[in-house]
Amino acid sequence: MALTCKQILLMLGMLITGSINTLTKKVQLQCISEGYHYENSTSWKPHTFNHPWFQTWLMFIGESTCLIGLFIMRHRQKKERERVTAWSNKLGHNPPEVEHHPRVWQWILIIPTICDLLGTSLAGIGLIYVDASVWQMLRGAIIIFAGILSKVFLKRKLKPIHWLGMSVVMVGLILVGCSSVFKNKNSEDSKAILGIVLILAGQLVSACQMIIEELFLKKRNFPPLQVVGMEGMFGFLLMTFIILPSMYFVPGSDAHGSYENSLDALVQMGNDAKLMVMCFLYLLSIAFYNFFGLAVTRSLTAVHRTLIDACRTIIVWLASLFVYYVINKDYGEPFDKSYGLLQVDGFAFLLIGTALYNQLMDVPCVPWCTKEQEMQEFPSAVQSSVQEGGDYEESYNSMAEENSPLIKSRSQGKAAVNA
Repeated sequence: MALTCKQILLMLGMLITGSINTLTKKVQLQCISEGYHYENSTSWKPHTFNHPWFQTWLMFIGESTCLIGLFIMRHRQKKERERVTAWSNKLGHNPPEVEHHPRVWQWILIIPTICDLLGTSLAGIGLIYVDASVWQMLRGAIIIFAGILSKVFLKRKLKPIHWLGMSVVMVGLILVGCSSVFKNKNSEDSKAILGIVLILAGQLVSACQMIIEELFLKKRNFPPLQVVGMEGMFGFLLMTFIILPSMYFVPGSDAHGSYENSLDALVQMGNDAKLMVMCFLYLLSIAFYNFFGLAVTRSLTAVHRTLIDACRTIIVWLASLFVYYVINKDYGEPFDKSYGLLQVDGFAFLLIGTALYNQLMDVPCVPWCTKEQEMQEFPSAVQSSVQEGGDYEESYNSMAEENSPLIKSRSQGKAAVNA
């Protein structure tokens, strides 16, 4: 079926905002701006904007804007209901049944919010030590974590093709990780490894968020805009009044001897217009990515979501190369002549593994991984199983990201748009 102009625009919107999300987040971490001096807070000293927890705070602000969309939607529904009721009364018909919406403030949403906070922050810290393209690719690990956790906790039956897809994804992750470690100088090897470990840990936490959303939220039938918006609101409050103040008093190497000094982040933003623009674009991309993600989920299929995520990774990589070689070598990333092809191979494995996992392709040489065999063994599962997992992923992946995914590998896809 041919795509309509509206569907194409939605796909482009999701692709562009998702790419801006990753690129602006990395550029922020590469910016050097004046901030508080480490020893004397009355003077200024230029230093790198290493504030991943502050970036998480920005992400939650972006997510909370989804509440505006929720209120607008409910207002329109109310006006439409009043119009229909008035028309029914005029014709002497029974008025339509009143639809009762769940209250917006739901305390249970604080549970996935904590997972979103930890997952996004861990991955954000990892982004400091690796290139944006590597970061984007490693987020594909969520397919493995979400698949295994869904089998353990949700008792979802994974078919052979799903295990094959996860195995291929694992090979791709190993190749991408090795390319990142090998191309760094020996003194930076440990930092690259640390970054990879943190990113994978973040994806594990994000996969746990998906399972929690499935267990506690799906049956309650909360609107996606409400889930994303309230996770953003709870996250904003937690970061503002608990996490960021705590980071200020934890000893570290940031300004004022803190682990992370958010006041220093604000000073750096005020002293660098470019950094301010990057933070603002990042916040906007989070908000609009969630909007486009929800719209694409409603009007398109898992195939389109997978293609968008693949294109997003390619765009992030090409844009990073373009910025480095054409605009400014202080930003972006170079292509390593020795190990760059290893990353290309890893990306290819990630694409194939994701396609297998979502049953978008057959493996004719493996009889138990063909669609015909799936139909025979699971006659009613072609639309459920981890297409069920895929549908579930689509619903919640579009809800957040940096932010929840299976197809989109929550990150290769919240917020979302944590992202």
